[in-house]
Amino acid sequence: MIPVSTNTSEKQQVSSLARRIHGWSWQAFPIGMGTGAVYVTLSGLKEHSSTLTTVETIFYFLNISLFLLNTTTLMIQAILFPKQAWRLIKDPVKGIFVPLVVLSFATIIIGTINYAVPPGLVSHGFIYALFWIYVAFACLTCMPMLMIWFNQPHDLATFTPAYAFLIFPMMLVGVVAFNVLKTMDPADNRAIGVLVLGYFFQGIGFFMTFFYLCIYVIRIMSTGFLEGHQANGAFVACGPPGFTALALLQLGDHSRKILTAHNLVTPAAGDIWYASSVLSALMLYGLAVFLFVFGVLPYWFKVHKHLKEILGCWALTFPNVGWISCTRILGDVLHIPGLYDVHLLMTILMCLTWAVLFVLTVAAFWKGLIFYSHDEDVLKDARRDEDKLSCSTTSTAV
Repeated sequence: MIPVSTNTSEKQQVSSLARRIHGWSWQAFPIGMGTGAVYVTLSGLKEHSSTLTTVETIFYFLNISLFLLNTTTLMIQAILFPKQAWRLIKDPVKGIFVPLVVLSFATIIIGTINYAVPPGLVSHGFIYALFWIYVAFACLTCMPMLMIWFNQPHDLATFTPAYAFLIFPMMLVGVVAFNVLKTMDPADNRAIGVLVLGYFFQGIGFFMTFFYLCIYVIRIMSTGFLEGHQANGAFVACGPPGFTALALLQLGDHSRKILTAHNLVTPAAGDIWYASSVLSALMLYGLAVFLFVFGVLPYWFKVHKHLKEILGCWALTFPNVGWISCTRILGDVLHIPGLYDVHLLMTILMCLTWAVLFVLTVAAFWKGLIFYSHDEDVLKDARRDEDKLSCSTTSTAV
């Protein structure tokens, strides 16, 4: 099953496919998330044409293709090279990218709501079911990974905001929730559950990631700005406040209709929730913008310009979606047309960044700098599996 030559008269050879499968990692999912970031930011543009929707749909299907490629390859890796698969999960650096499979799934759900629900390709009930699948997927992924990560000590001198990826899926429940609520009738009893869970998990996700942000600030106070591949992680810090601001604005808007329709708390509860959400979102939006600028200014001087570290650069895309999309919503809420121009500018930069990173990633893949293991590493894991099988066969014979 393992594509490795077993000719004993010659040195064992490893096929290119085997090296690719063995070298694949969870760091592949940010590519799909960066692709999803493109159509999410494009979908929020004030001036929206049918041509733009077509472009977004193309990126949506590209995202689905990347998701299927990554999940399939990692499943094959787990079957052929189980030791490597387990090693990646326990790795203190690569292991933090495991929850990104859930985040990638979230971008697909959002894309499905935007591009499959309007033409009637999927039903509202299907979207509601996807919401619960996402919640279960997030919990089942985050909790075990948090147990693995917290079961060992970590050095403050090497701390990076990317460690917050371990809790990101829970934080994004609020974002998925308000997108699902767009497809539901406010008078539907199920809408209450989606709204409450959106706030519930958004609170868990934000405050847990906020603790990570505090440690991040302490770290840069001790060691200075992040350097090398970790410089990309500075943009991950924009995610928690940005996505939380976006979720609060949208959930607050839906709460006005849902709480009123079901006569919950008080007659004015919906407006109160919305007003408090706008105030909180505005402050968090300011924090997200500050952290973005804080990451941009030293970035070019701190990051290593090595093509083999290109995967880390995808952090320039998806963590910024929250505050960029929030810019557009605040323009509507506060009636500030200038925010539409800021949103347009950042959307253009997002698309340009995606194009540059995609070309560089393809180049790195072609040169074997990423997702490519050495022959000896593949042979070592393959040999261990064969020895294990041999011992099992011998024991059975005895």
